[in-house]
Parts: sequence; C-alpha cells; structure tokens
Amino acid sequence: MDFRPTPEQEMLQQAVAKIADGFGHAYFQQKTSEGGKQDELWNALGGAGFLGVHLPEAYGGGGMGIAELTIVCEEVAAAGCPLLLILVSPAICATLIAKFGTDDQKTRWLPPMATGELKMAFAITEPDAGSNSHNISTSATRDGDEWRLSGTKYYISGVDEADAILVVARTGTDPDTNRAKLSLFIVDSDSPDLTATHIPVEIAAPEKQFTLFFDRLPLTNDRLLGTEGDGLRQVFAGLNPERLMGAAVGCGIGRYALDKASRYARDRSVWGRPIGTHQGIAHPLAEAKVEVELARLMLAKAAWCYDNGEDPAEAANMAKYAAAEAALHALDQAIQTHGGNGLASEYGLADLWGTARLLRTAPVSREMILNFIAQHSLHLPKSY
Repeated sequence: MDFRPTPEQEMLQQAVAKIADGFGHAYFQQKTSEGGKQDELWNALGGAGFLGVHLPEAYGGGGMGIAELTIVCEEVAAAGCPLLLILVSPAICATLIAKFGTDDQKTRWLPPMATGELKMAFAITEPDAGSNSHNISTSATRDGDEWRLSGTKYYISGVDEADAILVVARTGTDPDTNRAKLSLFIVDSDSPDLTATHIPVEIAAPEKQFTLFFDRLPLTNDRLLGTEGDGLRQVFAGLNPERLMGAAVGCGIGRYALDKASRYARDRSVWGRPIGTHQGIAHPLAEAKVEVELARLMLAKAAWCYDNGEDPAEAANMAKYAAAEAALHALDQAIQTHGGNGLASEYGLADLWGTARLLRTAPVSREMILNFIAQHSLHLPKSY
C-alpha cells in the first residue's frame, strides 16, 4: 500500500489551496452576510478546470477521478470557504450524466458543468419520503411524445443559482414489491411550471434551501437520463460521490478549525506562557487532530474504491460519518480554545458550526449510516 498522494494530486492540492486561500473565510463571511453567492471562487475553480477534474476529457473534463474531486472540495473548506454545491453539481449530477447520459446529453451538459458555467441542482428528498426513496410520490407520466412531471421536493440546495435540476421521479410501480420504479429527468430551473419556495434555516452559508412544486411540467424524451425505471440503482452512482464530498467538507472544516486553534494556542499567553503549553488545551486539540486524520484516511480509501471499480458504499458511509463527527469536535474545541473570542465574528469559527452540524444530517443521516453498517458490515438483521 502506498499512502502518498501522487505528484499530480499534490500539484492539484497546492493549486486549489492557492486559489481558495486567495478568497479565504472573510470572503465566505462577506457573501453570507450579504446574501450573495461564492461566484468568484466557483468561477476561479471552474476556469482552472478543477470542478470537472473527474469528468472525461472528451467532454471538457480533466480525466481524473473522484479522489481528485474530493481534494478540490476539501481544500476550499480548509481555506474557510466550503462550497456545498460541489456535492451536488459536479459530484452527483455531472457524474450521473457522464455514466448514464447519451452522447447528445453528455455533449450538451458536461462541458459547461466542467468549467462551472452551468450549475445543476439535485432533487430527490420529499416531505413524506425522507430517507425512504421507495416512497417517492413525485411522478412523471407519459403524455403522448412527452412526459408530465408533478409533485413536491423538499430541502433542495442551490436552486436559486442552478440552471437545471436533476429530478428523481416515480415512473411506475413494481407489481411484485409495490415499490416505486424511479427515473431521472433533467429539468430547466426557470420552467414556468416549477415553483421554488425558499426554506429559511439557521445555517450561515451562501447556499439556500428550497421546496419545489412541479405542476404537470412538460419534458421531452431527451430529458430522461439513463434507463426508465432504473433510476434508484443509477442514482447511487451519484450518491456515493456525494457522501465522499460531504466527508471532504467535514475534513476541510476540521483542518481549518485546528489550524486556527493551534495558532491561537501558540500565540495567546496567559500567566507568562502560551496557553498551548497546558494539557487542558493541548490534549483536546491533539485528540481532534487524530479524529480528522482518521477521517481523511477513510475518505482516501473510499475514493480509491470508487475510482478502481470496487464497491465504495461501506467506506463512503464510514468516511462521511467519521468526518462529520471529527469536524464538529474540532470546531467545538477550536471555539473553546479561543474562549470568548471563539464566538466573535472576526475569529471566523462559530459561523461554520451550522455547516459542520448539517453534515451529521445530510446528505445522509448518521442513523442511516449506522443502519447500513450494522446490516452490511456486521450482518445484523435489518432494522427498518
């Protein structure tokens, strides 16, 4: 086993870090307080080819893998400006189009997604389905040569900055299991038959959440992605990368928090010596560092599995779980190290708590991860 990054990965990490550090957490704070988007950072990454680093070269990508996209995602978070839309547009939507799209669909959608000129949201969650995708009720029905899409989606990220939305819809019911047959459709975000309602949340982040209402929205056949009725199997080709990007965000936030905390503990002196001298400060930070590095190792393993054709599900779920826990612990300890300053805006820590806490719930909850591990890793009876 070789745990060293390749020379190409090292160069990618340095290049992304240089771009992200040029923006930094102050930029993230400014965009959040103004209600703006991190467009300049997104465009800088896209212009350098980093948002499409995992996509085929034939469609404008870098021809690398998901491992390289996790590097991009982690480095921007480590600079204090996490980009949650990386989880959605490049990781889920572009990956699914690259895997299951027709040549025409790949030609139309992938090149502008690779450069960041086009953003795509992803809509699967519903109010009455939650983690149980078999209960999806948003439906697409045949109407002559077209489809009609109707239903509701819930907590859909970034619709206000997306040009299109990849929607998971019911197109039939399996007569043997009574479960939904699901299909994937690409929907224009400015369709007159789509209504998006903002969901206010207590998270300081430029990305916003929305409820979507589809009212018999017409779709031509070229908007069906992949095989009709095989959407659930197909979608997991994008959900595992989403878990990996969630883990990358968590690892990046953990690194950012520990970097700030360790610098503060070296510089801040009380009673004539730096506070980092005291084990009450040093040991909790060291413990958090161990947890972050362990999460990064599992993230690297999961990305390797995905890129090498191995089943990444177990490692991806473990990486996402570990990174969410590590990010929260590291951030909490960094805030504690700073004392009252940890809650001050100028120190740039407390405003990331909402994003770090979100990683425990989304894109998959820690409870569903534990269900998966109990059933598939420990071979215990299914609990749900």
